[in-house]
Amino acid sequence: MNEVITMYEPITLAEMNEVKLMNRIDTKFVTTVQKLTQLLQMAKDAYWMQEVDGERNLAYDTTYFDTKDYDMYSEHLHGHTGRQKLRFRTYVSSGLQFMEVKTKNNHNRTKKKRMAVADMNINDSEKKQFLHDHLRYAPDDLQPALNNHFKRITLVNKAKTERLTIDTSLEFHNLVTGLDCEMGNLAIIELKRDGMCYSPILDMLRQLHIHPHSFSKYCMGSALSNDHLASNRFKPKLNDIRRILLN
Repeated sequence: MNEVITMYEPITLAEMNEVKLMNRIDTKFVTTVQKLTQLLQMAKDAYWMQEVDGERNLAYDTTYFDTKDYDMYSEHLHGHTGRQKLRFRTYVSSGLQFMEVKTKNNHNRTKKKRMAVADMNINDSEKKQFLHDHLRYAPDDLQPALNNHFKRITLVNKAKTERLTIDTSLEFHNLVTGLDCEMGNLAIIELKRDGMCYSPILDMLRQLHIHPHSFSKYCMGSALSNDHLASNRFKPKLNDIRRILLN
């Protein structure tokens, strides 16, 4: 995969800011690194690849918080609308860190609020005010639940109507049980496009038989690394992922 990454024309962060997806539709796909390499070969003339300080496959580190009763996990498990996630995301190469609250509304759209932070202490006054404004859960009820680490490639189509994020080398560390889990050759692709604009990548995904597949890093990582959590509703997804990895 490293070789095909070098074949792409670069796009800078400043240029990517021009890609305004005002009526965004998000779709996730799950595949293997081997199939992803084929996809990247096919897409290289239709897309640019984000480059930051000469890097194209950037490391991300994320820590998710939840209540002691795993209320956020449970709401996602049961498919509740209005469900939320709280995470601290660190861009490893730059050291920048953000606290983010994600809310899924009843139209299946995700809204994200974030603020730059220097640490994960959720009890300082500025973070408490941010959480009071955007999160339904009280800071005193929260604890660090799961850490994950992955590498991300970002593509932009040359019509500037969509972005793709492609995550590989996904690793989980459960901060409650202490257990670790690696996802091996799994690749998570998320297509973010402007309304129903034509998407070149969709035809390529169909050719490679890569199908839409929901994948929550927090929920999948938690289910795989904490046997005490209910996970029956996630079992079909987990079995799908195992089948993908075996193909």
